Amino acid sequence: MTGPPRIILIHGNGGCTAADGWLPFVERDLMALGVEVVNRTFPDNVRARSSVWLPFLESLGADTRTVLIGHSSGAVAAMRYAETHPLLGSVLVGVCHTDLGDPGERASGYYRAPWDWDAIRRHQQWIGIFQSTDDPLIPVAEARFVAARLGASYFEHTDRGHFVDRAPFPELVQFVRRRLAVSA
Repeated sequence: MTGPPRIILIHGNGGCTAADGWLPFVERDLMALGVEVVNRTFPDNVRARSSVWLPFLESLGADTRTVLIGHSSGAVAAMRYAETHPLLGSVLVGVCHTDLGDPGERASGYYRAPWDWDAIRRHQQWIGIFQSTDDPLIPVAEARFVAARLGASYFEHTDRGHFVDRAPFPELVQFVRRRLAVSA
């Protein structure tokens, strides 16, 4: 790794922005640890097409010193990016690996090719997943499947829904803090 670690936050689709939910709190808390954080609203934030989001991640300079923290479609984008780009690590919140039968998700382009689980694992030092059993959008089996394929650290909640609450996310921040300390 060359240079200090940096974090890129990736919000979800449906018009989500960098100001939504827990993202500003995580940005603040990670910056308080002295970590550079990039929290920008991605272009095409309604549909979140892979043809737009993956080049945007590239333009932000995601590299071997970067941790991607993605929520929902942002988590899916982080996995697809990691298939072809070495990273320091990633945190996937409310992640899935199928289009869930949703035409909008299908049209995003993330689910057209089979997942290269080995490449995603190989291109990162570590991966964490946060999921809730009461997520109304993504069945918990999706995240469990991804965690098993990636050998990820897996944190399952029972009362966080789709993680859209506007509140701090201390367990995510502490996980990243611990992983950065090990990676240093």
